[in-house]
Amino acid sequence: MTGADLIDQLHATFGFTQFRGVQEQVVRRVLAGQCTLAVMPTGAGKSLTYQLPAVMLPGTCVVISPLIALMHDQLRSATANGIRAATLTSADTDRETTIDRFRAGELDLLYVAPERASQGHFRELLSKAPVCLFAIDEAHCVSEWGHDFRPDYRALRPLMDAFPGVPRLALTATADARTRADVLGQLGIGEDGLIVAGFDRPNIRYAIRHRDNPVRQLTSLMAEQPGPGIVYAPTRRKVEELAEKLAGATGRPVLPYHAGLPNDVRAANQAAFVASEDMVMVATVAFGMGIDKPDVRFVAHAGIPKSIEGYYQETGRAGRDGDPSVALMLWAADDFARARARLGEVDPERREGERARLDAMAALVETGGCRRALLLRHFGEEPPPTCGNCDNCLDAPAIRDATELAQKFLSAVYRTGQSFGYGHIEKVLLGQSDERVLQRGHDQLSVFGIVTAEEAPLLRSLARALQARGSVLQTEHGGLMLGHDARAVLKGEAAVMLAVQPPRERGKRPRRERAGAANPLGDPLFEALRTLRRDLALEAGVPPYVVFHDATLREMAALRPASMAALGEITGVGARKLEAYGEAFLAVIRSN
Repeated sequence: MTGADLIDQLHATFGFTQFRGVQEQVVRRVLAGQCTLAVMPTGAGKSLTYQLPAVMLPGTCVVISPLIALMHDQLRSATANGIRAATLTSADTDRETTIDRFRAGELDLLYVAPERASQGHFRELLSKAPVCLFAIDEAHCVSEWGHDFRPDYRALRPLMDAFPGVPRLALTATADARTRADVLGQLGIGEDGLIVAGFDRPNIRYAIRHRDNPVRQLTSLMAEQPGPGIVYAPTRRKVEELAEKLAGATGRPVLPYHAGLPNDVRAANQAAFVASEDMVMVATVAFGMGIDKPDVRFVAHAGIPKSIEGYYQETGRAGRDGDPSVALMLWAADDFARARARLGEVDPERREGERARLDAMAALVETGGCRRALLLRHFGEEPPPTCGNCDNCLDAPAIRDATELAQKFLSAVYRTGQSFGYGHIEKVLLGQSDERVLQRGHDQLSVFGIVTAEEAPLLRSLARALQARGSVLQTEHGGLMLGHDARAVLKGEAAVMLAVQPPRERGKRPRRERAGAANPLGDPLFEALRTLRRDLALEAGVPPYVVFHDATLREMAALRPASMAALGEITGVGARKLEAYGEAFLAVIRSN
């Protein structure tokens, strides 16, 4: 097949005139019958790499996906593009019809969960009609080293081995080198089949702040970003609390999502978020993997994620459409204290790996350098030292060598008996005598009053940094004790560098950039196109983005096409959508 033929099919199906990143490389391997593991960042168009071959090849592409919500979301988008698709899940009432369509060769795509795919009766069903491709979505779930290990994914190899002539395409956005090697082995894909597109999401602006008033901090973010957003909270109680407070403080639609809600409430909240153009969902991390919503303008964490991999995947749910987006993390020392305490509950064989993941998260929080560069290095890339689109690159902090101050702090923790909290340690170091200090004789210690006036303002941020890196741990009663590298710091064998945010000038507001600013403000035609899209989506029972993305509407508003042929040249307007919606959008363009 020539490059022109492939582009023609791409345009006819999806309305695109060129591939993005490694899409063409992956598609060509599939069409040539080669097995592939493609590691592509969220928003890079992974689903296109199996949907396009599914349209072009005889037979059905079987897509193994971990969540029903994700399958139904992708089903809506595929159907809107004229792709013959169906799901075979426990939530479907048309299973017999789907099976009949599959046997009759009337399906390009068949979505199933790994639990169903691994069963013998499903393998028997697949023998009744030609299968052109196995696509394994969220393939990191295959690996025990992945952050979302799913044992049922391990049973997929025998299924695929039963169809030796059918190529395999495994897809993931989050897999380090160890996980990638495991996935290749578990799925029977040769090393020559690995394609790593890179992990950079340049449209996402990363920012990390100490959590002092989360409602105020999140309200400020919501004021800057009027589009849809996700706020991740660590517990169900926090989800409920934040959702209520943010709704009251902003007037924006805000809903909660967690496993403790009734199934119908959870499903209704998710459906409302998917269909909304400005809603904020406050959720536990159970929310998001099944949501292929492209126009999420921000993702915020109200506490630290479990790992760099989890953080990358969760923040990657912002800006799938490629438009500017924000990822904000709010953290506190207690987050790390609780996480390190939980390490004792982890199976011994996994404990060291979990500790390494927590240390990597602490490094991301502590760094005074480029956040993006640190993230990309974690996944084995060699990025430039600065990105120009994270908080540290936009407003660089000062880097202080705080090793000596850390030695004073750790000495005070040790000499007071490793059982007192930060407030008491601070008083001892600053030479402040109160009844508790005097009663225990801590005013007689060598560390009493050894912190200078110049060092004093750094104490609290230093204590947070030491807890984040594990140099100081929290006891079960809330006191502080020395952690794993405290001895090395005290002996001068390990340095402690502290990122100090520059003082804000009075009256000067911090730099703010609205993520959704790519949409034209106050443009009557653009707003009219959005209104039409909203009405058509409501009528069809699909989210607005399934009709057209914002980028497509922006291009319509800018170019004002006057004919069906001209409209068909707009990015994102494929043949099926042109036929379904073309005249309605042309009418709006002509009347504005």
